[in-house]
Amino acid sequence: MAKYRKLGRTASQRKALLRNQVTALLNNGKIVTTEAKAKEIRKIAEGLIAMAVKEKDNFDEVTVMAKVARKDKDGKRVKEVVDGKKVTVYDEVEKKIKKDQPSRLHARREMLKVLYPVKEVPAAGAGRKKNTKNVDLVDKLFTEIAPKYADRNGGYTRIVKIGQRKGDAAMEVLIELV
Repeated sequence: MAKYRKLGRTASQRKALLRNQVTALLNNGKIVTTEAKAKEIRKIAEGLIAMAVKEKDNFDEVTVMAKVARKDKDGKRVKEVVDGKKVTVYDEVEKKIKKDQPSRLHARREMLKVLYPVKEVPAAGAGRKKNTKNVDLVDKLFTEIAPKYADRNGGYTRIVKIGQRKGDAAMEVLIELV
């Protein structure tokens, strides 16, 4: 008996499909797919969420000095002329950052193996490249999703049957984060 469903695809296609759907599930909270795919997605997604729950508080807060560009009232960088060249003016600022401990860093890298990078496009600025934002899904897992499931022992996803698809009569389901 196989340990996983082959989904009628080669190994690379199957891996890409599952990574894509797990990324979409964690980004949107729910997706509609076939029952077989949903059961495979559930395994991967619950593993990632369990890892995030385990490592959510495993970091140190460190104070560092950072150089930040000085900005004018319009939000543009302030420049001054030095030796005939325009140079940006920088200020030193104290910042608090989260420094991952080794086990959390390892968990972060394991999650990055599975999750694809996601770009968020606001509805107002659709079609403009500069309005897109990169979504840090791993950070979302640690800060939003993990605290929600901290007191729960597994069962982070729910599969709800919708009915058969018209084209090929495959059972369609809604898989969502509980």
